[in-house]
Amino acid sequence: MVTSYSLELGVVTDRTQRILDLACETGALMYGNFTLSSGKKSDHYYDGKQLSQHPEGAYLIGEEIIDMLTVVDYDAIGGLAISAIPIVTAVTVVSHIKEKPIRSFWVREEPKEHGTKKRIEGQFKKGSKVVIIDDVITGGNSVVKAIDAVKAEGCEVVKVIVVVDRHEGGSDRLKNEGYDFTAILHLWPSGEVTVGESSDIKGEAREGILRR
Repeated sequence: MVTSYSLELGVVTDRTQRILDLACETGALMYGNFTLSSGKKSDHYYDGKQLSQHPEGAYLIGEEIIDMLTVVDYDAIGGLAISAIPIVTAVTVVSHIKEKPIRSFWVREEPKEHGTKKRIEGQFKKGSKVVIIDDVITGGNSVVKAIDAVKAEGCEVVKVIVVVDRHEGGSDRLKNEGYDFTAILHLWPSGEVTVGESSDIKGEAREGILRR
């Protein structure tokens, strides 16, 4: 039996539509029985690495995030290892292709015990304005770990961007704390997936069905 989920795309672009299509094609969006990192049970799951490490997926996410950042005053982007690493790398590479270079970094769960003993690796400067990136937000703990790490180095978090918002409290938590938050895809507790308007490029309103 095929079960259908409503896919309300709203105002989307060809790029965000393709990101959603790839999330389905690569198996990043899955339906079944899953246990989340929080311990909660869910009948749907987003495996972000299937999309962010896909050649076209990485490129399109990089382009989409760069467009989101055109109106943001920032110095670098970064996020918590390991989920943020392929995304910030994609943004950095695409920014070089566009000749508009963006510096990036990533945050370790814990400082390494040898060498420089850094917790934050890459093109990072203390006291800078940063954008925090992640592949998915549920309760928000991973994003908050990255935020706390950069704030401990005197940085200002000027925006938070995730590829998928599961709408299970994490994004509301950040918004309530005053952070400028944006997601490319929205995976609702019902299993419904939506694409919001996520860049300065406007597209036409469309509708569709996501099937599993």
